[in-house]
Amino acid sequence: MNARIEPAEAEPDAIATARPPLLREFLLVAGLFLVYKLGRQLAVGHTAEAFHNGRRVWDLERSAHLPHETAVQSALLHGDTLVHLANTYYATLHFPATLAFLVWLYLRRPAYYVWARRVLAAVTTAALVLPFTFPLAPPRMLTGTGLVDTARVYGPSVYGPPSSDHLSNQFAAMPSLHFGWALMVAIGLIAATRSHWRWLWLLHPLITLLVIVGTANHYWLDAIVATAMLGAALALVHPPRRTSSTAGRGARRLAPKETVLVGAAR
Repeated sequence: MNARIEPAEAEPDAIATARPPLLREFLLVAGLFLVYKLGRQLAVGHTAEAFHNGRRVWDLERSAHLPHETAVQSALLHGDTLVHLANTYYATLHFPATLAFLVWLYLRRPAYYVWARRVLAAVTTAALVLPFTFPLAPPRMLTGTGLVDTARVYGPSVYGPPSSDHLSNQFAAMPSLHFGWALMVAIGLIAATRSHWRWLWLLHPLITLLVIVGTANHYWLDAIVATAMLGAALALVHPPRRTSSTAGRGARRLAPKETVLVGAAR
């Protein structure tokens, strides 16, 4: 046995966890998005029930004295530019922002990537149950609310007429995965980084909340249910332990050198 003593430095936890195989992760994430899309499609065909539930949610929010969705929309309608930006935010940022979040974690924080992917998968899977049990028409479809379909009036719109829209289930408003995913992006980046500015990531879910409500695509309750589902997933799927190595550039510290035996097993 030729053992020799050498100093060893603690390995940063950002790279201590092996990065998962790229092809496998690509298939897993692509499968997650595919299940999200196809799963919502399977819940079509409950139009009357969806409108009934929409009225129930609207009345429940008023009984609970939640802020009126029309107040947010009125603020957006002060100018065509602002409402157009809100529609664009809703139409274009949902998937790319989540995908960019996962790619960054995969490349820079593999341990946090695995955690975030598991949380998103859990939330998305749970969210697919509600359209079957509680189909819900979005507020833009309800009459007598004072709300308008801003995407249809001002553009851009990602939805066609519900009767001919074969790409999405417009009666699956609850929960709002727009908000749930945006909140997870913020939580994940706050957990995986140490910058003093990391709390600004909370602006993403905040803006998303105002957008989904102001464009009349979701009720407040849709975001509340999404938050509850995300909270349950976070309680079940624990993040990796943080060490000083997650501090990022300029803040990474190495642990004191330790004495280890190299080659002792030979």
